Amino acid sequence: MQRSLLAASTCVALLAAAPGASGQSTDGSAVFESQCASCHDGAEDSRAPEREQLLGRTPESIVDALTGGAMRYQGLPLTGSERRAVAEYLAGRPFGVAAAVDPDAGRCVSRSAMGNLDTEPSWRGWGPTPANTHNQPAAAAGLTRADLPRLTFKWALGFPDATSAWAQPTIVGGRLFVPSQNGMVYSLDPQAGCIVWTYDAGGSVRSAVSVGPRTDGEGRYAAYFSDQRGYAHAVDAETGTEIWRVLVDPHPLVRLTGSVVLHDGRLLVPTSSYEEVGKSPTYACCTFRGGIVALDPATGRKIWTAYTIEEEPKVIGLREDGGESLGPSGGAIWSAPTIDARRQAIYVGVGNTYSGTSQPATDAIAAFDLNTGVMLWSQQLVPDDVSGCRRGEPNCPEERGPDFDFGASPALTQRRDGKDVLVVGQKSGVGYALDPDDNGAILWEYRAGRGGALGGIEWGVSVDADNAYFPVADNTSPDPGGLHAVSLMTGERVWYAPPADPLLCGQRGRGCSPAQSAAITVVDGVVFSGAFDGGMRAYSTGDGSVVWTLDTNGEWETLNGVPAHGGAINGPGPVAVGGMLFVNSGDYRGRTGNVLLAFGLE
Repeated sequence: MQRSLLAASTCVALLAAAPGASGQSTDGSAVFESQCASCHDGAEDSRAPEREQLLGRTPESIVDALTGGAMRYQGLPLTGSERRAVAEYLAGRPFGVAAAVDPDAGRCVSRSAMGNLDTEPSWRGWGPTPANTHNQPAAAAGLTRADLPRLTFKWALGFPDATSAWAQPTIVGGRLFVPSQNGMVYSLDPQAGCIVWTYDAGGSVRSAVSVGPRTDGEGRYAAYFSDQRGYAHAVDAETGTEIWRVLVDPHPLVRLTGSVVLHDGRLLVPTSSYEEVGKSPTYACCTFRGGIVALDPATGRKIWTAYTIEEEPKVIGLREDGGESLGPSGGAIWSAPTIDARRQAIYVGVGNTYSGTSQPATDAIAAFDLNTGVMLWSQQLVPDDVSGCRRGEPNCPEERGPDFDFGASPALTQRRDGKDVLVVGQKSGVGYALDPDDNGAILWEYRAGRGGALGGIEWGVSVDADNAYFPVADNTSPDPGGLHAVSLMTGERVWYAPPADPLLCGQRGRGCSPAQSAAITVVDGVVFSGAFDGGMRAYSTGDGSVVWTLDTNGEWETLNGVPAHGGAINGPGPVAVGGMLFVNSGDYRGRTGNVLLAFGLE
């Protein structure tokens, strides 16, 4: 079945570039209304961008999404002319008419070698360290709470052909690495504010970059990341020259959203899928199983694969049209793995079951052996969550959902009494402390939000020596947003910061919301938390008061000459390194944007 689906995707890709067989023009607005509007009509609980939010994309990129990207199975029923017509309608311009972007704009005049990875201040990937605490020591940040009023704008990088700034920067060896929605990966000199090199991944990239020593003798360092088409990439970190790229998982709807982690001779790549939402009515749902793939960093060779669902999917029954219904499936890993070197373990947050009966390691925190990939334990925190199948099919329960994935990486930290704990947050709106020495037993739990498919705790938590910090999304709730500080020892509330007044308007909706979905970062007594209103705020770790606010909305002059503006902040958290603060702004789920902003001390 996978071979036939891959063949169908290839056929669609070829047809996308061809005009309609009849030679007659096709009405793009009519195609949109009949095929697309039900998901792109601005519903509060929709993951799809509204039609107006796609105006920042080129028609070429929209066809690419319909043939090989996020919308590949929505694009299957369309003819080549229909795809071209709807792409031009949504982009508001014909094919071949793109904003002029000078490929040499913003390039560094001279290129110096990277510094030492171990001695220079750094932020190593999704987190400052693979423990994923999102807590940056003041010495590495080069910033203190007292410095915040002195932060001034230094430079901005505009991402062309993008409606989201969705990949977290990595800073190591005096270089900044950041991928983009259109597949371009950048290496910059963050102090000078110039581009060292670019690399075209051929597909959208959300993964943060992980950098480490090369072992092939061809250079000093390599940079690793993964893309939304299912490929992992290795490039020379100093030049951007490709070393290898490999398909991590052959499933036709695989996507790689969680950031890769380089550790002790393994490149760990988490896998997720487009299969959960937006399938064609004739698609044989569902066959994807989430997991971790360990690759050899030198060659890309697969060392082992570990799945979150042990059983391979099988036919459960037939649809009314005779098509197959399969399961069990699901268990995507949406975020970066967390490394426990002492216990030789990998911890991941796992999503829901897609089809069949609910699986024991879904909606769970799971631990895998670093060396073999064997699952050590799993702690399921919401049972019976099947979301992704179609109602009425043999593999789908009458009541679906509630769609309570773990989108946030577990944070491995140590309490003041010396006890190691895993702090995790779930889309249910509940935060937990788990015991890594007792198969993930619950030490405490704390309700921070109402939860929901687009709610609860989405992309990240943070910790310091005393507290765990939980930002609340609750996008479809009447009262989205808010930040909670919870005692690491007891799980009791220390303080609560209510949602801030939105920066853009008094009303609260998808375009102007205080929802705090993005990952957060602790630096020297403050918690940085971005919101859908485009605000980045610093909250005192002592009492939750807002001590500093940055408005990222509006147009920004960019070093590479790309027209760019800020919007909703979602996904990656702010990064502080070497006296600078880096903030991504813009997300298609709220208000679009395409800019990375850099601030430094006067």
